[in-house]
Amino acid sequence: MKALNPVENAVCGTACLLATQLAVSLPAQAQAWPSKPISIVVPFSAGGPTDTLARIMSEPLRRFLGQTIVVDNVTGAGGSIGVGRVVRSAPDGYTLSLGHWGTHVVNGAYYNLSYDLLKDMAPVAKVATNPQLIVSKPGVPAKDLKELIAWMKANSDKFKFATGGVGGSSHIAGVYFLNRLGMKTEFIPYRGGAPAIQALLSGEVDLYVTQIGGSVTQVRAGKLRAYAVTAKSRQAAAPEIPTVDEAGLPGLRLEVWHGVWAAAKTPRDIIIKLSAAFMDTLTDSNVKARFADLGQEIPPRDEQTVPALAKYHKAEIDKWFPLIRNAGIRAE
Repeated sequence: MKALNPVENAVCGTACLLATQLAVSLPAQAQAWPSKPISIVVPFSAGGPTDTLARIMSEPLRRFLGQTIVVDNVTGAGGSIGVGRVVRSAPDGYTLSLGHWGTHVVNGAYYNLSYDLLKDMAPVAKVATNPQLIVSKPGVPAKDLKELIAWMKANSDKFKFATGGVGGSSHIAGVYFLNRLGMKTEFIPYRGGAPAIQALLSGEVDLYVTQIGGSVTQVRAGKLRAYAVTAKSRQAAAPEIPTVDEAGLPGLRLEVWHGVWAAAKTPRDIIIKLSAAFMDTLTDSNVKARFADLGQEIPPRDEQTVPALAKYHKAEIDKWFPLIRNAGIRAE
């Protein structure tokens, strides 16, 4: 580089010095990230499914990123308070949102959110899926999904359909199922999945659509009857149960999936580094085993990526907003 003469040097002065320092410091800052602990905001209380996933991933994430991972439980308003905190955080990759189909899709149809679910967050990785299982009490005479549908149509004014609460995944799944059959019924809401399962076990209700992890033990014990999983492939947690496509109702898909987001405008190189760390975490043998114990499926690698999550997230909003609003479903 040509040396400056005394006149040029005087003209350049501090401006040249600052420009030189900036050119050197920017790459150094990018390479140094992360330089402090990273917070994963879980929008629910400690001990729940989302919190458990965050804590399972935190140790391998620490190894991959070289920084402490802090799980921060921020509860309220169906998870929207915790998500809102991430939206309003500095776009520097140090505050992340771990949420699911409810917090990052359904809440947009329920609440007047102060943020945009697509524009105000940067996708990082899709980390888990948990499809639903169509189950009944053993007293229902149907042996497969086609027989169940025939029984439902023959007893449309008699059968009772449970949900784990108004506006929850089991309620929306039930509406979705009945819409495909051109049917309607009155749903009986319970205060969570466990009471709904208990009502099914006692014969108080006839049908329920629930996550695999919450019912497969009773199915294998013969206390409940399973008909199909709402997924495109059979699940490792219950490989003996056919998919809806195999059972005769193709395309009836619903999964309570989890993803990770950062604040919008987080630098692209940080997003890429975060995404790689989460994807590597999902290859950890302990993570895979513990996810499987919870009935959580790890998506194929090509579905975990930033562009894959962005595309899937939008498709889910486009799919579920009209159904929820047309059904008049409101969160409790």
